[in-house]
Amino acid sequence: MKTRAVDVKPRIALIAHDKKKDDMVTLAAEYLDFLRGCHLVATGTTGGRLANELGLTIDRKHSGPFGGDLQIGALLVDGLIDAVIFLRDPMTPQPHEPDINALVRACDVHNVACATNVSTAHLVLCQLKLTTKK
Repeated sequence: MKTRAVDVKPRIALIAHDKKKDDMVTLAAEYLDFLRGCHLVATGTTGGRLANELGLTIDRKHSGPFGGDLQIGALLVDGLIDAVIFLRDPMTPQPHEPDINALVRACDVHNVACATNVSTAHLVLCQLKLTTKK
């Protein structure tokens, strides 16, 4: 993960494929208090569920297939995202697979933590929580 001042709100992108949206809501509920103190950005449907079901304040972008992944990628390239939680469904083909690959590649190029499953998401969120001042 990139190193930033620990007294700055972490900027986290939250994205989940359709079959992983329930997992994202469950994950976010586990870190609800921490996430309330973060700047959150999410793709459209995922962000809507997190806002409606958990009351989180989310900067919602377009849905993934309509360019949301690319919008988040642009923020990442501009240094405005510290970590990406992208719960991907590896068993279902996605019509916007090139956009997904571009976002993950941007994470690698810009050295931004990118969790693509729940286990890795827990590690990233735990580390961010430990290194962020309240």
